[in-house]
Amino acid sequence: MSPRKGLDLPAIVEAAAEIADASGFEEVTLASLAQKLGVRSPSLYNHVNGLPELRVRLAVHGLKKLNEAISAALDGKTGDEAMHAVAAAYLSFARSHPGLYALTLRAPCAEHTEYAEAASALVDLLVRTLRYYNLDEEQAIHVVRGLRSYLHGFAHIESQGGFGLPHAVDESMEIVMQIYLNGLRQYKA
Repeated sequence: MSPRKGLDLPAIVEAAAEIADASGFEEVTLASLAQKLGVRSPSLYNHVNGLPELRVRLAVHGLKKLNEAISAALDGKTGDEAMHAVAAAYLSFARSHPGLYALTLRAPCAEHTEYAEAASALVDLLVRTLRYYNLDEEQAIHVVRGLRSYLHGFAHIESQGGFGLPHAVDESMEIVMQIYLNGLRQYKA
């Protein structure tokens, strides 16, 4: 059986990402993907070796898109301005791509090299951004973990409708980010 003309791995991953973002990554099945693409499920096996592989490819796709969004936001920025840009880009990505975002959160398995590389590239980008604060490598990793925890907590609570008070959510994020950065300066002192 030959692959359908125009059906390739990037098209499959993009269609799966659309399902994930619209309905949640749990709704990405080979059947739902085949229906969206107008093919039979067995046709997908010409490109992916089942749902687990598809989810890994989606996670890689999500990590790369998140990395691209943060890189673009960082263009020409350093210090606090850069860190605020990271926070805004991260939250914007989580809002725009909730299904892909959910897949970016797990630590990669060693057997998935491309996934591990994409996750590492994101961490490396954040560590490089933190060089402004003169952290050593171990300190930077701890700070990245804290930053990811703060940003994820914020994104998750917002996605669940947890910020019901009539105050601007983005303003809250900026204020807390500045508090985080002020604490980072104290950590280094």
